[in-house]
Amino acid sequence: QVQIVESGGGSVQAGGSLKLSCLISGLTGTVRTVNLVGWFRQAPGKEEREGVAGIWSGSTYYADSVKGRFTISRDYATHTIHLEMTSLKPDDSAMYYCAASRLGGSWTSLDTYDFWGQGTQVTVSS
Repeated sequence: QVQIVESGGGSVQAGGSLKLSCLISGLTGTVRTVNLVGWFRQAPGKEEREGVAGIWSGSTYYADSVKGRFTISRDYATHTIHLEMTSLKPDDSAMYYCAASRLGGSWTSLDTYDFWGQGTQVTVSS
């Protein structure tokens, strides 16, 4: 069974940095690989999860709000996806979720993803 575990969240001051990690395990049997991995976030009081960054076959994708500040990368050997976040702003405060898709598709669409983690909290104070 595929499982996703996020880590690396925490509390920082504005302008600070955090590096989130997403470990994907259980890639055996019928699900030997996932093609697209995305990071989403959901801020307090907001109903929708917002796509932050995605990575698929070496191509990376970013929301306009994080371009130039966030970097997504993938380590195939350890099945880990990282999200390096710099120049953090209070608006970046949210629960961050990692999601994986077997077939890929629109990276910002929640329906694209087959597996989700439980999230890791990021809080940025001004």
